[in-house]
Amino acid sequence: MTTVGKMAFQSLYNFAVTKSTSIYPRSFEMYSYIRRLSKLEEKTMSNRVKNKVVIVTGGALGIGEAACYLLAKEGAKVAVTDINAAEGKRVKEKINQDGGTADFWVMNTSDEGEVKKVLGEINKEFGKIDVLVNNAGIAGINKPTHEVSEEEWDKVININVKGVFLCTKHAIPYMQKNGSGSIINLSSIYGLIGAPDLPPYHASKGAVRLMTKTDALLYAKDKIRVNSIHPGYIWTPLVETLAKASGEGIEAFRAKLDSLHPIGHVGEPDDIGYAIVYLASDESQFITGSELVVDGGYTAR
Repeated sequence: MTTVGKMAFQSLYNFAVTKSTSIYPRSFEMYSYIRRLSKLEEKTMSNRVKNKVVIVTGGALGIGEAACYLLAKEGAKVAVTDINAAEGKRVKEKINQDGGTADFWVMNTSDEGEVKKVLGEINKEFGKIDVLVNNAGIAGINKPTHEVSEEEWDKVININVKGVFLCTKHAIPYMQKNGSGSIINLSSIYGLIGAPDLPPYHASKGAVRLMTKTDALLYAKDKIRVNSIHPGYIWTPLVETLAKASGEGIEAFRAKLDSLHPIGHVGEPDDIGYAIVYLASDESQFITGSELVVDGGYTAR
């Protein structure tokens, strides 16, 4: 971005923050809207993950979708994977239309045969695998522990835990062959603290946190870094579905979530997408076995 461009964008941002309080109290949302309307942000990209081959599971929507776009903008070759073929293909096509490089594979992360097959195809198409983003996950049933059925428990654990295990298992040999790699596991604030809801989900995210540390120690000798990201509430289709099911209405549900974060609002998918870009890049070469908390201050209290 040119000096003039930076000054123009900064002036626009300053106006949004200083003038919007009375007419639009969510200055963060106004800023985000302005940022998207302008084309200036796209010009600041600096190829932070240029030529890295990155697999994103659950890449069709929400955090996964945001990560795919940002990784592609930063020069990565993105393997978008998801069980949602229509949305996954849409993400792939948008990246390619915007000048990036991406392809899409249908992949159920809890099916070992499918995971092994798809990772093999990705390696064949792009020539290597540098980064794995284990993002696919579900919230599952919201019942007290004594009312959760075995089937309901297994459904969450199979996707949120077994899926991370299987994708990591089959990505590691490709990374060992490369002599380096980065695995980024999406946990949650509820992999760090508890809450009186969603027992299978909380158990799964706690498991991902410790799986991350174990694998970081096991594969440090191979120069494969493994880290976890712990988002606060991010406004994604998953969270919006919870809002719709709450009975209090989407706006009331979101306002309540906003109030839980000291920074004053829930996050947006790009907030986590940028964290993923950082851990995928060589900027984080000395970070492994760590927990990157991106939660608007939720767990600081």
